[in-house]
Amino acid sequence: MAAVSAVDITAGPGVGFLPLVSLGPAFAGLVGGWRRTALVGLTAAVLCVGLGVHSGLFESRRGLTALLSVAGVTAAGVVAAVMRQRREAELANVRSIAEVAQRVLLRPVPRGAGPLRIAVSYTSAVAEARIGGDLYEVVTSPAGVRIIVGDVQGKGLEAVESAAVVLGAFREAAHDEPDLPAVGARVERALNRHLSGERFVTAVLAEIGDGPNATLLNFGHPSPLVVRPSGEVRYAAPPERALPLGLMDHRPDAPVPHEVPFAPGDQLLFYTDGVTEARDSAGWFYPLDERAVLLKDPDPEAALQAVREDVVDHAEGPLHDDAAMLLVRYRRGHRDPDRPGPGAGQYSGSPV
Repeated sequence: MAAVSAVDITAGPGVGFLPLVSLGPAFAGLVGGWRRTALVGLTAAVLCVGLGVHSGLFESRRGLTALLSVAGVTAAGVVAAVMRQRREAELANVRSIAEVAQRVLLRPVPRGAGPLRIAVSYTSAVAEARIGGDLYEVVTSPAGVRIIVGDVQGKGLEAVESAAVVLGAFREAAHDEPDLPAVGARVERALNRHLSGERFVTAVLAEIGDGPNATLLNFGHPSPLVVRPSGEVRYAAPPERALPLGLMDHRPDAPVPHEVPFAPGDQLLFYTDGVTEARDSAGWFYPLDERAVLLKDPDPEAALQAVREDVVDHAEGPLHDDAAMLLVRYRRGHRDPDRPGPGAGQYSGSPV
């Protein structure tokens, strides 16, 4: 408005710059509140009247037209500012509710259990809501540490609701059932009561007890990545591919649990397809096994953060799908007597 005023005074009334004073309230309505917009509009009106009187524009219609232009833009700016502030308040409420819902749904996992160290990373594709259909949980049961990492088909509130059903059933079954097939069957029954049509949930269940192996049960989910201290990296693929949870009625054969060696220094990385299906500008998928060297950081959370940042760099921007990762690291050294075994209690997370 100052620039327009200076040009109008310098160039004279013949140039016709005076209506451009209304740019002040126009921009104020985009970035400020309605009070600031109204104040800027009032200032623009005063400038318009002063310059119009100085140049003698009110002797014709040009001065009145400029003043009406300022008044109209100011009114529109005030209305736009009010509507924008309401939308911003609603979005802030949605984000707050989503954060609370996510903390209830995806409770903080235990960072350690005996010699095990655990870290979690979750990135939602819906940045405004910060919640999606990927799920994870860690429960310390009498049989050992039991883990689930899964991915619900679809997006939105239906996916979140399905994830809540799976996690609720797993938290109960992981503590009560004697083995992973029984846990999986119980989760399947709970999910079948909830799902309709052809919706499903891919998931991998794991149990790490007192033995030298980790037991895995895979329901059509991407195979976990095993990283050895020697630098060996391989996928812990199941002996046979199985259908996801929610589709087991289409095939009577349940998935078969299989074991993978898990000794001090080893790492198990569970993840969802949002990680491995992240594409770069050339369309190449993220090579998770080739980037396993990023897990060398002594701090498991820092190691997982490095992988997460590398995935985002590979995608060259926000991810198009939810991406969850859960890293289980077996500390080097002798077997810890505090490692969960028969008689261990259940971990109960609380929001932080």
